[in-house]
Amino acid sequence: MSPARLRPLAEADLVERTRHYRLNAGDDVAERFFDAAIDALHAVERMPGTGSPRVGELCDIPGLTVRRIAGFPCGWFYFDYRDHIDVVRLLADAQDLTAILSAFTDDDE
Repeated sequence: MSPARLRPLAEADLVERTRHYRLNAGDDVAERFFDAAIDALHAVERMPGTGSPRVGELCDIPGLTVRRIAGFPCGWFYFDYRDHIDVVRLLADAQDLTAILSAFTDDDE
């Protein structure tokens, strides 16, 4: 099992997305989102290879992988290293993923 290390932007994304669901859908949905996000993060720690490299390939960012959050239109974006998982962002499908992710490479750690 590799520990996940969230970059500050990934932590801020989790807080902001949870706040978004709380304000727009209520406490129950926000809690379900938060729990599902943490569950997805734990799944990445257990099996990092189960995420999809497709967005990384489309954005020309080698090694970038995404793990979807069950029941919500977003996912964790990360790089898998031998000793840890470098979690760079938690992004929604509706965001401009190409523009946001263009700032990242696996050398940014």
